[in-house]
Amino acid sequence: MLLEFSCSNHKSIRDAVLFSALAGTDTTGFEKTAVLGKYHVLKSAVIYGANGSGKSNFVDALSFVRNLVLYSIQHQPGQGILQLPFKTEGFDTPSIYKIQFVEDGIRYAYQFSLKQMLVQDEYFYFFPNGKQMKIFERHGDRFTAGRSYKGKFDNCKDVLKPNRLMLSCAANFSSVPAVEAAYRFFRDDLVVYHEGLQDNWMNYSLHKIGSDAGMKAAVITFMKELGMGVKDIVVKIDKSKPQPNEIPPFLSPEFRDQLLQSTMDKINAKVVYDHFETDLLSEESVGVRKLFAFLCPWIDIMVNGKVLICDELEAGLHESLVYGLLKMFMETESEKFPQLFFTTHDTGLLNLDLFRRDQIWFTELKQDRSTDLYSLAEIKNVRKDENFGKGYIGGKYGAIPMLNLNFAKVLDQM
Repeated sequence: MLLEFSCSNHKSIRDAVLFSALAGTDTTGFEKTAVLGKYHVLKSAVIYGANGSGKSNFVDALSFVRNLVLYSIQHQPGQGILQLPFKTEGFDTPSIYKIQFVEDGIRYAYQFSLKQMLVQDEYFYFFPNGKQMKIFERHGDRFTAGRSYKGKFDNCKDVLKPNRLMLSCAANFSSVPAVEAAYRFFRDDLVVYHEGLQDNWMNYSLHKIGSDAGMKAAVITFMKELGMGVKDIVVKIDKSKPQPNEIPPFLSPEFRDQLLQSTMDKINAKVVYDHFETDLLSEESVGVRKLFAFLCPWIDIMVNGKVLICDELEAGLHESLVYGLLKMFMETESEKFPQLFFTTHDTGLLNLDLFRRDQIWFTELKQDRSTDLYSLAEIKNVRKDENFGKGYIGGKYGAIPMLNLNFAKVLDQM
């Protein structure tokens, strides 16, 4: 589970913003939360905001942390950490990232700061039996291990560099269960989706449908529940070497020879309806292709209790499909506790009694053009039975573009 995430000096985010999945005092829908000690943890949350207000940058910050944990071990000497700070702050101001999460029932707290494209500080704690224990602290190139971990990170001394996270080094050069669990959270359980990943997700989905009968049946059932009339999905995957005429001519001879010797998957996917069939990749609409790409990872996340961070969930999908996906996610009961946090412009979702006040978040630009992030629960005088969609469109909660242009004056300039 993801509990909290905070960051500062990241793209449009100047001052620290905090997102929390911990439920407030309102007991509405508590049966759909997870209990963690004295806290209740939310299963989902949605982030609204005007274009350019920082929704995607918040998702990008989470993705940045995940990728740095997983891949900074590969950074070479002299290579800086590629990260964009807020325009007026620059690289001299520290960029700070903090995250709290649960893996295997244990809470972890991890944070690091960057300055001049290098790691400045790094802290890693966990809470076995509810009590905080230090795993390691790192300042510059030096680190100290917690009392229970003396000598456990000795192999990291030679590989720790200013452009590498200690957690990334420890996961590769030590055998500490707490480190392995945290690394597993970032690698396997924290999933970030944006439009650039659709081809990868489609490839995964078609392989799963072609090889996993249970997954195929689940996808077809969901399609039928949505009234799409899908009777069958036929996927054939052939492994073969590419032909010379299939390789772009502008590639170097060495690279062309390498590709000619490699084995590639040729995927043919047919969607079968009552009276005809279509080629999924060439004849179906963008929305249908996105749905097919989305469903297998979506089901995997639900079954295995992962955390999905999704930028613009509704992009390319009809609003009824988005509603169906959300209902499926929020109402399906499983042994594990999946979570979904997503950005959207679809205000219709606010009128469907899907979310509590502390599940609805907003991004808004402040006067200095930096991003502010806040939840509906932080706004005074908002009743829990209020029409949230109407209130948002009316500008009651902020975070919405206010159109006060004199359009006649604009046209006069043309």
